[in-house]
Amino acid sequence: MEFKNVTVVKKANVYFDGQVTSRTILFETGERKTLGFMMAGEYEFNTGASEIMEILGGEMSVMLPGETAYTLYTVGQSYNVPANSSFKMIVEKYVDYCCSYESE
Repeated sequence: MEFKNVTVVKKANVYFDGQVTSRTILFETGERKTLGFMMAGEYEFNTGASEIMEILGGEMSVMLPGETAYTLYTVGQSYNVPANSSFKMIVEKYVDYCCSYESE
């Protein structure tokens, strides 16, 4: 899949000492996404806007707000993260992902 007629922000978003990186993609409609890559590790992220995280490669185990156990997500699956929350993830090898943000 590809995105057409977009603007790509050249500067990378870098988290956890370079273990997680992404690039911001801006659409003419105002929609915003990031395309990213995560190396093996355990991470916790905070959100401002609600997100839809789509797994393009690899897999991750995720504990969403209000949950007490991790759920495994693999290629082709996605999950929703509510706005103004935090969530945890465990990546065993790597994850290639696309994150879509709702308007803030």
